[in-house]
Amino acid sequence: MAANNAVLNRLEQKGAEADQVIEYLKQQVALLKEKAILQASLREEKKLRVENAKLKKEIEGLKQELIQAEIRNGGDKKEKKQQPAAGSSDAKPVDVSRLDLRVGCIITAKKHPDADTLYVEEVDVGEASPRTVVSGLVKHVPLDQMQNRMAILLCNLKPAKMRGVVSQAMVMCASSPEKVEIVAPPPGAVPGDRITFDGFPGDPEKELNPKKKIWEQIQPDLHTDDQCVATYRGVPFEVKGKGVCRAETMANSGIK
Repeated sequence: MAANNAVLNRLEQKGAEADQVIEYLKQQVALLKEKAILQASLREEKKLRVENAKLKKEIEGLKQELIQAEIRNGGDKKEKKQQPAAGSSDAKPVDVSRLDLRVGCIITAKKHPDADTLYVEEVDVGEASPRTVVSGLVKHVPLDQMQNRMAILLCNLKPAKMRGVVSQAMVMCASSPEKVEIVAPPPGAVPGDRITFDGFPGDPEKELNPKKKIWEQIQPDLHTDDQCVATYRGVPFEVKGKGVCRAETMANSGIK
């Protein structure tokens, strides 16, 4: 009986030792796994560093090539930047061809409700509906003479609000500090007829950009001649096949 107990005790001791060995082996296996993962990470990191260094070198080379290309083409780029795009409004000369001047008929006119010196007119310029126009003519043209009156209208100014009323065009007038007269189209002209100028071909702007001050650059060259004919740089305002435009009595006067 005693011999059996001794054998049993040895077996239990051996089993405990075996459990310790197994636990130790498990720990070693876990350490080996961690070491393997760390080594793999270090190898990957080293690989990435090498690739990053290679990419940096390639990028630096490309930058240098780009700089050299810009230096070689710099002159051409500056010239291209200064030249406006073909067909753009900046490519056109700043002259009277940019203005949309048309024959119009002032259908009705009345005093502006909030301004003693302004008329508010409804003007037929050959479109589907009349345009509203505000003009500072109260001191120069009696109200009864504004009704059903033929005139020349500048139709591509940007619409502007004048004392609460939006004006969509401008009546062209011979003007001096003392006197103002409406420029009249030739007999037979009808609303919508274009005003043309020999030697200044081209289509007008759809709308003049006020920032470019195109009207302000052109206006000083508009005058009546000694026969009261409206002109641009000496060239008459003309309705093709019908005649020229003129003021009633004002010769050698500015037009605006």
